[in-house]
Amino acid sequence: MLSLFIICNKGSPNMEVDNSNISKAEEFKLRANEAFNARKFTQAIELYTQAIELNNRNAVYYANRAFAHLRLEEYGSAIQDATKAIEVDPKYSKGYYRRGTAHLAMGKFKEALKDFQQVKKMCPNDTDASKKLKECEKAVMKLKFEEAIAAPEHQRRSIAESLDFRSIEVEPQYSGARIEGDVVTLDFVKKMMDDFKNQKCLHKRYAFQIVLQTREMLKALPSLVDINVPNGKHFTVCGDVHGQYYDLLNIFELNGLPSEENPYLFNGDFVDRGSFSVEVILTLFAFKCLYPSGMYLARGNHESKNMNKIYGFEGEVRSKLNETFVELFAEVFCCLPLAHLINEKIFIVHGGLFSVDGVKLSDIRAIDRFREPPEEGLMCELLWSDPQPLPGRGPSKRGVGLSFGADVTKRFLQDNNLDLVIRSHEVKDEGYEIDHDGKLITVFSAPNYCDQMGNKGAFIKFEAPDLKPNIVTFSAVPHPDVKPMAYANNFLRLFS
Repeated sequence: MLSLFIICNKGSPNMEVDNSNISKAEEFKLRANEAFNARKFTQAIELYTQAIELNNRNAVYYANRAFAHLRLEEYGSAIQDATKAIEVDPKYSKGYYRRGTAHLAMGKFKEALKDFQQVKKMCPNDTDASKKLKECEKAVMKLKFEEAIAAPEHQRRSIAESLDFRSIEVEPQYSGARIEGDVVTLDFVKKMMDDFKNQKCLHKRYAFQIVLQTREMLKALPSLVDINVPNGKHFTVCGDVHGQYYDLLNIFELNGLPSEENPYLFNGDFVDRGSFSVEVILTLFAFKCLYPSGMYLARGNHESKNMNKIYGFEGEVRSKLNETFVELFAEVFCCLPLAHLINEKIFIVHGGLFSVDGVKLSDIRAIDRFREPPEEGLMCELLWSDPQPLPGRGPSKRGVGLSFGADVTKRFLQDNNLDLVIRSHEVKDEGYEIDHDGKLITVFSAPNYCDQMGNKGAFIKFEAPDLKPNIVTFSAVPHPDVKPMAYANNFLRLFS
């Protein structure tokens, strides 16, 4: 991604552009627009880039490329392009509009507000801009209120420790899945999954029980969890699920239910965007209670308050459960491990690697993970970073973390006597992608992501002792007519 910006900004910003280049640039823009409309966003970015190389004085090209970056959730790149559009033409309102949208998507409400105030100033009669500005003002006011009433970190009490699920009465008319006593059973989990499939709710008593019991298990784990796969046994790694419950059921249909003999690792981003995130997280947590060594769970960047507030999980929890669960899930997400290690050879993390060389596994084990993700440092980079094709390191296309090349991956593996990095975090057309000379694999398990992307999903099976990755791909399955982002922040839904 860094190379794109180096190429795009070559030369004097005020250089003359001859007419033939202007004409060719317009042809590339038209082709890019077609690719965008076909949801081929990566191709659209490449074509807009070619247009910019021919004519870097057209703000529309930068704003359009910013829009494509937005669709790929590359918010850092979108901000750079939108800012460039504003530099080229300070009167081009879409530059501010695109940048405001990217700031909003990153949870930077105050920066977004400034951009939408500028849009409103430039387009005072634009009702759409007025609506977005109003929603943004509400978000900033809410943020200020929450900051004002928030207790200092050292004074905050655990919501989990104040809860007693046994004191919650189950109404006689409740006909859903029940946990008899304190032990989650397979029969209960199967009944719960079937109820969820039929859009029925789990009683709050049992939801509390599952989440609280999972919390106790997660709290006891280290930040880097060692997994031993005995010879002749197998292990499955899944990537982002993002609230796509019916696709999760399909994974279990294709690969079997989790068990001690059929263990899984779900590599973060269980929730948000998809509108069945409550069903996903309760199912994964229930299997963790049932089979502690058959279900491993890693934290993703979306297991955080900031993301859940914006992308739907918080609103969905309020709708399907209650406000107490919002706080409880936030607390439990802080207990999730940050990385896993299979047989001391395969390193698995949601995002990626680090801004400095020499990071050892012992450094990861030593991370204090029981907090919201910081904006920099090892924990941030584990959750947010992405691989890049160029060697070295570059700025993050997301605006958080960094991009790292094959040489960074190679040195990390050598320093820690490892063979392979598995990570998730990025939608891929085939559900997976092999990079960095075969030493890094991205796996993404949410097919037709957000009902828009048309991608396949994938999971990876390993069998000991050789641990050769066997990648299985699958397509999306139908789900009830509840749109992605149905519970998302009102403001963000205006852009989806």
